[in-house]
Amino acid sequence: MSQIGIPKGTRDFGPEVMVRRNYIFSIIRKCFERYGYLPLETPSMENLSTLTGKYGEEGDQLIFKVLNNGDYLKDADDAALSQRDARKLSFSICDRALRYDLTVPFARFVVMNKNGLVLPFKRYQIQPVWRADRPQKGRYREFYQCDADVVGSDSLVNEVELIQIFDDVLTELGLSNFSIKINNRKLLTGLAALIGASERMMDMTIAIDKLDKVGLEGVEKELLDKGFNASQLEIIRKVLSIEGGISEKLETMEALLSSVDVAKKGLEELKYIFSRVEKVGVKKAKVELDLTLARGLNYYTGAIFEVKVNDVQMGSICGGGRYDDLTGIFGWPGMSGVGISFGADRIYDVMNELKLFPEELGATTKVLFTNFGENEELFILPLLRKVREAGIAAEIYPSAVKLGKQFKYADDKKIPWVATIGESEMANNTIALKDLKSGQQEVLTIDQLITKLSSN
Repeated sequence: MSQIGIPKGTRDFGPEVMVRRNYIFSIIRKCFERYGYLPLETPSMENLSTLTGKYGEEGDQLIFKVLNNGDYLKDADDAALSQRDARKLSFSICDRALRYDLTVPFARFVVMNKNGLVLPFKRYQIQPVWRADRPQKGRYREFYQCDADVVGSDSLVNEVELIQIFDDVLTELGLSNFSIKINNRKLLTGLAALIGASERMMDMTIAIDKLDKVGLEGVEKELLDKGFNASQLEIIRKVLSIEGGISEKLETMEALLSSVDVAKKGLEELKYIFSRVEKVGVKKAKVELDLTLARGLNYYTGAIFEVKVNDVQMGSICGGGRYDDLTGIFGWPGMSGVGISFGADRIYDVMNELKLFPEELGATTKVLFTNFGENEELFILPLLRKVREAGIAAEIYPSAVKLGKQFKYADDKKIPWVATIGESEMANNTIALKDLKSGQQEVLTIDQLITKLSSN
């Protein structure tokens, strides 16, 4: 008999974990809606052609492909099969794939529904995505993203508001030491042009994006392996080593890239964003200009964001950026958009480590009615219905077992109140209500019980 288990990089979520995850989702959802975003869902599977070519070569390799139905080998590429070329073979036997992110499916949705959308179109999406990555702390093969995107507007006011959403959500979740890192892909485009490597801009970006993981030496080694020369590396190293505050960094980059128009445009955009964020203010976030921030995805063209928690060893917990022509790949060019994504799984891990979840989250049931037998059960059931109709989560122990076992059940489930009804309570139309935390007990009518529990 094979050992029971689940695939690596996936997880089961028990009730206690789900209550906490739903707490995160609810705060994110409410914040998105406060800023005018509406919900959207797309299928778990997309056509493989929809996804490939949108994430860079490394991203494409992490897409989970789905085998065609039936005799999938009948359409197999014979040359790929004989040469054991798995990548090439997969494209001949797989027409579908699990979605890699929520942004590309969103772009596909926009194009398919362009005649019915009110522009600018603002949507949020909270769904799982899949990546064939190597599982490790904070990195899973199946995980949830919580995205907010707006398309049909090139106004940088959108970027400013998305930064506010980062700040609002994470502050409300109890985080107090986190940084919102901002850069602009136009600076990277300008840097590639400055060193005469415009055609290899993505190679440079993907290497820089690994700076946190492999360090400056690792980035330089990858760039050398990809054909960059020593003089090009010297300029890249200079940019990655720039220090100082936001204004100082902008001035240094302005001097370095003064001859590159696209870079100057990026610097103007950054100045606009930082000036507006300073005017609006933030609650807890540290807003930083991070010139090493690259984000390896192909489709970003303007401002890019990442959020990191400073007192926990974890990668970025949020990210996003501006994409000027993502819908163009599906036949609707010139549709600018910008979006952000909250990594709910990493946020959960951070909050768990920092013990930020409210204690009362585990108590979904507010009161347990004990069960002494058939007569008491018949008396309780109508009262239980009345309690539930008042909006109070309540349950009755399903069988007349020893009272100690029923109290242990309430304690194990973190139910704060136990209501006991015996012969004397039935005779007087009352309920003995015990607060399990304080141990205090009082005798109440059903209306008094509802009033008390509704206010606690």
